[in-house]
Amino acid sequence: MRDLLLGPAFPFFAFVLGLCLGSFYNVCVHRYLTGQSVVWPASHCPTCGHVLSWWENIPVLSYVLLRARCRSCKGVIHWRYPALELLSGLLALILATRFGPGLDWVTYMAFSGIFLVASFIDLDSFILPDILTYPAAVLALCTPLFLSVDWAETLLGSALGAGSFLVLRLVYLRVRKIDALGIGDIKLMVSLGALVGLSKLPLMILLSALTGLLVSVVYLRRSPDKGLRTAIPFGPFLCLGAMLTLLWGEEMLFFFLQY
Repeated sequence: MRDLLLGPAFPFFAFVLGLCLGSFYNVCVHRYLTGQSVVWPASHCPTCGHVLSWWENIPVLSYVLLRARCRSCKGVIHWRYPALELLSGLLALILATRFGPGLDWVTYMAFSGIFLVASFIDLDSFILPDILTYPAAVLALCTPLFLSVDWAETLLGSALGAGSFLVLRLVYLRVRKIDALGIGDIKLMVSLGALVGLSKLPLMILLSALTGLLVSVVYLRRSPDKGLRTAIPFGPFLCLGAMLTLLWGEEMLFFFLQY
């Protein structure tokens, strides 16, 4: 059984595990936003309190079977639930394909979970919780202890990443009198800079900025009266840029350096 799970079937096993973890991530996101305990009470409809049975808790599939409605009160189930579950499953699958079974996969799975939960909280509340950014920073700074990464790359990437964002925030505050970057983004950069390392930090920031710029159009259309002062959560795009860099950074750098 162990040989099967760690052999050709590993990507499938990773995908299923990712879906299940995504269900737990949904609990973390919802209960942080509502101020509830992650442990208690049991999974339930946030509208009517109906306790979910096992078949109502199957990742993605239950959403389809229930037609996005609570079985008890017929309230609408938020799109976030299947989206986060599917994203978690796909990311676990991609990480499994990229790194295979081993400590690298386990480590990046842990970070992907933190980043997914933090991103969905940020999208809803414009907050990156300390309870996520601080552990991520500590774990990322310790990765040279158990992964084949360089201490200098890790520490300098973290320092320059967080430091550059701090300087940008202070300059923007002084010149424009606008809080363009939140403190949470700077705290997040401690872990993201450490993970991608100094050499790939510019690529990560570029990818984050490009993806953020593309999606910012949606936010600008929602609040046309605010214009460039429209608040946009940057945390999810920082996490996306970091994951893209971790997965395909070498190939992208090789491609760019050819031209």
